[in-house]
Amino acid sequence: MAATAIAGAAAPSLPKAEEHMDPRRLIAFFAMVVGMFMAILDIQIVSASLAEIQAGLSAGSDEIGWVQTSYLIAEVIMIPLSGTLARIVSTRVLFSVAAAGFTAASALAATATNIEQMIAYRAIQGFIGGGMIPSVFAAAFTIFPPSKRNVVSPIIGLIATLAPTIGPTVGGYLSHAFSWHWLFLVNVIPGIIVATVTWFFIDFDKPELGLIKKFDWWGLLAMAIFLGSLEYVLEEGNANDWFNDEHIVTGAVATTVAAVIFFYRAFKVDFPVVDLKAFANRNFAFGSLFSFVMGIGLYGLTYLYPLYLGRIRGYDSLMIGETMFVSGLAMFVTAPVAGFLSGRMDPRAMMTIGFAGFAAGTWLMSQMTADWDFWELLVPQILRGCSLMLCMVPINNIALGTLPPARIRNASGLYNLTRNLGGAVGLAVINTILTQRQDFHYARLAEHVEWGNPEAVERMRNIASTFTAHGLDGTTAAVKQLAAMVQQQAVIMSFIDVFVLLTFLFLSMIAGVLMIAKPQAAGPGGGGH
Repeated sequence: MAATAIAGAAAPSLPKAEEHMDPRRLIAFFAMVVGMFMAILDIQIVSASLAEIQAGLSAGSDEIGWVQTSYLIAEVIMIPLSGTLARIVSTRVLFSVAAAGFTAASALAATATNIEQMIAYRAIQGFIGGGMIPSVFAAAFTIFPPSKRNVVSPIIGLIATLAPTIGPTVGGYLSHAFSWHWLFLVNVIPGIIVATVTWFFIDFDKPELGLIKKFDWWGLLAMAIFLGSLEYVLEEGNANDWFNDEHIVTGAVATTVAAVIFFYRAFKVDFPVVDLKAFANRNFAFGSLFSFVMGIGLYGLTYLYPLYLGRIRGYDSLMIGETMFVSGLAMFVTAPVAGFLSGRMDPRAMMTIGFAGFAAGTWLMSQMTADWDFWELLVPQILRGCSLMLCMVPINNIALGTLPPARIRNASGLYNLTRNLGGAVGLAVINTILTQRQDFHYARLAEHVEWGNPEAVERMRNIASTFTAHGLDGTTAAVKQLAAMVQQQAVIMSFIDVFVLLTFLFLSMIAGVLMIAKPQAAGPGGGGH
């Protein structure tokens, strides 16, 4: 409690939320929400159209992935830094400058003529855009009174989860209907509007420019190397065979050394670049853990579904987007329900239902075959969309709802970082499991497709005779087709392994929910520990 009091005294410039909302603040908040939506959408909007960008820039297959990686590395550095920057220059300056910079970088990305330019512009876009995301969470829990959070929390929860989910849909449509340039040009007009509105309407806090003298530059450098290297290792590790690649080893060493320096300075200097003391609040610590797992559920499943549809079903980006739209629709419908329930139901019960729904959806996916299509994926996607919202709203409230206003800006950056890191760790683990289990299953299946197996021999003869009847080399064609069938089944079985693991992960979170206390609203003095 003493820490709470100190934190409250350290930042007197933050106002207490008022019961009657100023219309100017509402306009400012909704402009901020649009800005956050753009920043989060931009991660996934490009992922569905990397092939089109690769062709347009004549990039190599080993280079094109950096269009995503550069954005993610830059963003993950900015997200925890945003709380400190907001204190120094004010939320108004940080957000409006971030919106303007993000818009300018989007326009530049559309003009890129080679892969090097695109990677540079995407890094700028990710770094500047990362400043917008935590600011919205901080504003929601600072300027709105607790009585309004049942409305506000579902809005930011919906935007934070809907944007990555509909990204492939929007990206696929834009690149098909127009060209890949419009993946970036689509940000320009909304970005200009957001930057203008937030500059004139945000008045939540005052700058504390004197803090720049105490700014921990060594801590910032250590954090940038720590998080940037970690993101690089997680993104590129599986493709480069992990620690058999010298770049991954170098990245891992840099991550470890920089992490030690960063954490040392975070607890030793007067004004750390990120204030980690928010983790002393038990609800915030558990909320961040749940946010980490939600990152796995959000980004991991947004990756797995399109991967299955593209690799096994042969869908293009537009068809994948149309199939994935079901999850987004389910979220949109569930958001007001989650808001209604959050004011009337124990958040722990909501989260239990949400995690159980997640587990049910991934368990259904563990029954998949190579023939699964839109209708087979319908129920798992609906369960995922509904469960995301039922979890996200109470997790937001548990993590940030009981912190004192002075802590919220910094804590919001940490909280959003956990979701992004959850996604990065989740994707790295998922990719590694898919690769290793696919090799394992292929070897096991191949043992049965050999001359000593009468069924395999009979199947091969039938295939060979069909090809021979069409004037082709039947035996060679039959061997190739059987190998392709074995490969496909190995891929399907590796997907099933991942979905089973995710089922157990979400079920284990229900045990975590039982360990948190029922959150009480923050009182006038701040929040409880």
